[in-house]
Amino acid sequence: MRTENSSPILQVRNLKVAYGGIQAVKGISLTLNKGELVSLIGANGAGKTTTLNTLAGIVPMASGEVLYAGQEIGKLPSHLRLRQGLALVPEGRGIFTRLSVEENLQTGAYTRRDADGVAADMEKVFTMLPRVKERLHQTAGTLSGGEQQMVAIGRALLSRPQVLLLDEPSMGLAPLVVEKIFEVIHTITREGMAVLLVEQNANLALEVSERAYVMEGGHVTLEGTGKDLLNDPKVRSAYLGEEIEEIAA
Repeated sequence: MRTENSSPILQVRNLKVAYGGIQAVKGISLTLNKGELVSLIGANGAGKTTTLNTLAGIVPMASGEVLYAGQEIGKLPSHLRLRQGLALVPEGRGIFTRLSVEENLQTGAYTRRDADGVAADMEKVFTMLPRVKERLHQTAGTLSGGEQQMVAIGRALLSRPQVLLLDEPSMGLAPLVVEKIFEVIHTITREGMAVLLVEQNANLALEVSERAYVMEGGHVTLEGTGKDLLNDPKVRSAYLGEEIEEIAA
């Protein structure tokens, strides 16, 4: 949870991203504070995943600024962003299916040289996600979807990030698994990590987020607290599946 003394850990200014001649992100700006959970919601194709992939350095930006801890990182390659403390859990999990769970976790720490710290963080992951420890020597491709998502999150945490980018963590998962994953998200934000969340379940995203941004067609069209957007009639109609009745004057 963010404190009064929090300062921005991630600032995005007028970010634009293009694929060929198509502009997918059209000049968005957003801020993420230390220990804060912020969501990006919007319809498919709004530019949410592109935004996360660009912040992680996987997709190049056309223009704009990305500031991490006050330093411009917009042109850094992805591995250097990871080393500085910005990690992505991609849509679809992106685990190495032929490697064991343990080997997948170890890839998350490949930029680190503090063996004792890595071992301590591995134990923290096991405490938060005991199912991961139970499956440690199992081939990752044989896990359930929920277990794979847990491994993907654990792998990212082992890079010891200050900012975690989470893309659709609940997609295709059973409610009990989703509940466990969001428990972990709350735990890491309470410990001071910032989370930028893209989530298909807009209702859940707004319920758990301190703040949120609504993306449409590559633009940010609304922003506010999670509670305010959850109660916004336009948001409820467009993203929460509710019909808004018009009352004649």
